[in-house]
Amino acid sequence: MRSLDLESLEIFRTVVREGGVIRAAARLNRVQSNVTTRIKQLEERLGVALFRRQGRSLVLSAEGEGLLVHAERLLRLADEAETDVKTGPARGPFRLGSLESTAGSRLPSLLSRYHRLHPGVVIELSTGTTGALIQKVSDYRLEAAFVSEPFNAPGLSARPVFEEELVLITARDHAPVTRAADLRRATILAFTQGCSYRKRLEDWFGAADVLPERVLEFASYPAIVACVAAGTGCAIVPRSVLKSLRAAGDVAAHPLPDGVRRNRTHLVWHGEASPALRRLMALLESGDGEEAVVPEQGAAISR
Repeated sequence: MRSLDLESLEIFRTVVREGGVIRAAARLNRVQSNVTTRIKQLEERLGVALFRRQGRSLVLSAEGEGLLVHAERLLRLADEAETDVKTGPARGPFRLGSLESTAGSRLPSLLSRYHRLHPGVVIELSTGTTGALIQKVSDYRLEAAFVSEPFNAPGLSARPVFEEELVLITARDHAPVTRAADLRRATILAFTQGCSYRKRLEDWFGAADVLPERVLEFASYPAIVACVAAGTGCAIVPRSVLKSLRAAGDVAAHPLPDGVRRNRTHLVWHGEASPALRRLMALLESGDGEEAVVPEQGAAISR
C-alpha cells in the first residue's frame, strides 16, 4: 500500500518553502496544529525525521532533502496531468529560473507577452548562477531555466535561445585593454562560483598566466556596474545588460577575444516539457525574444 499522498507532499513542500509551520499554515489556510499533525504522520509513515530543529528554525534532514526532490517531481507531474486532461487555456504555477542578466535584459518583453496570451499561468521567476539553476532544474525545484555557456547539464534537455556579446568593463579612465596581461593584479567583480561569465573571465586570465589580486562577489549587476564605475575593479557582462541599465556611459567597455566574447544563453529543462513550458518555447521560436536564436530540437547534453 502506498504511504504517500499528494496532499501530504504539498503540505511538506509548503513548510519547506515558507520556512516553518506558522507561515505554511497561513499559506495553506489551515490551522497550525493540522499542519504539524500531517508532518508527523508523514514522518511516521516513512519512519524517518524529515526536519531537525536548529534554534527556533526547522531545517531539513538528509532524508527530508531527498523527499523534497521526489515531492517536487510528483507534484509537478500531478499539475501537468490535470492541465493536460482539462480543456481550455493553460493555468497554474510555472516555476522558471534565469540568470539575472537574462531576467533584466531579455525576459521583460517576453514574459509580458506570455502573460497576455496565457493569463491563467502564474510565473514564479527566481534568479541565480548557471550552476545553481541547473541544480534546481535537476532536483525538479524549477521546471526550466535560462543558463549560459559554458555549463554541464547531464540528463537535461537544452536549446539555445539568445546570442550574447560579452564585454569587459572598467572605470572610464582606465587604459585600453587588449589582452589579459593589461589587467595584471586587477580586482575582479563577479557573481559567486557557478557563474558561467565569471568562469570565462577567470579562464581568460588563466590562459595568459594572469592572477587577479582578488575577487569581490556581488549579487546584482547594478552593484557590479556601479563599483566598476567607481574604480573598484573590472567585470565581464553582456552588452545587453549595459543597455538595459543605461550604464554604457558610466564605464569603459573593452572588446574581448572571440573565444570569450561570443556566448549563447540556453533554456534547459528536465524530462517532458510541461504545457506551460511548451507555450514559452513557442514564443521563443516565434521570435518574440529579442535577438533570439532559432532553437534546435531539445536533446540531452553534457557540456
